[in-house]
Amino acid sequence: MDGQSDVREFLRSRRAKVTPEQVNLIVGTNRRVPGLRREEVATLASVSVDYYARLERGNLTGVSDEVLEAIAHALRLDEAETAHLFDLARAAQQRPARRRRPAPPEQVRPVLQRFLDAVTGAPAWIRNDRMDFIASNALGRALYAPILADPVRPANSARFVFLNPESHSFYPHWEQVANDVVAILRSYAGQRPHDKNLTDLIGELATRSDEFRTRWAAHNVRFHRTGVKQLYHPAVGDLELTYEVMELPANPGWTMFAYTAEPGSASDERLKLLASWAATTAGEQPVPASERTP
Repeated sequence: MDGQSDVREFLRSRRAKVTPEQVNLIVGTNRRVPGLRREEVATLASVSVDYYARLERGNLTGVSDEVLEAIAHALRLDEAETAHLFDLARAAQQRPARRRRPAPPEQVRPVLQRFLDAVTGAPAWIRNDRMDFIASNALGRALYAPILADPVRPANSARFVFLNPESHSFYPHWEQVANDVVAILRSYAGQRPHDKNLTDLIGELATRSDEFRTRWAAHNVRFHRTGVKQLYHPAVGDLELTYEVMELPANPGWTMFAYTAEPGSASDERLKLLASWAATTAGEQPVPASERTP
């Protein structure tokens, strides 16, 4: 990934999405560019055209928070996009260390695994910012059995979506899931532009998947905090589950997900059926490498 290129393409893509009417600009009909012109963004952000042009060329060195906020307002950026702009600016101020210690293996603390195992009525699982499947309870393993069936370790949600044809049946709304996965990865990449494991995954997906590469070029970003997940599980059928996301401060970069179904709904009945299926096939379910005992 190229930091200056990321800044340049992100700002250009956001500028192209804003129409003059959205920011109350009166313009003629003979416009040759989609969205706003550079000089219009500069005016809205109260900076000079030359200064904004420098920023859009990818040079965010020394830019103040006030200017970033003004540009975010001018471009009508949402919360995730604004955070991404600040992440890009932060990365521009830093130089990666010449030598980095290798990351320690991602071991699950016993108390954390006990907590997951204590959650018996809802699928719960943990992933890192690379979307690797780190740990889960039994129902979480049952829910994501198609992802865990992939022999490549660690099991990875992004790799499953873009490189495994079964993802199209597992996710009935595959297009939206694919958009979300790329937008989330783009957000993580902005926060950690020098994370080799993350950039290696992005490079692999961009090389092997046209669908990923096209979406990556759009420079969309989003937060993943709560929402509704629709799945088709081969053992129980359609599921509509709400999820909540919790960060784990003791393990920076790790996130816990918990899913529930509307009480009394068809999905609730199917989730209970999945729990029964999980109990009877416990010895057959794939277990994440991080949970296996030597």
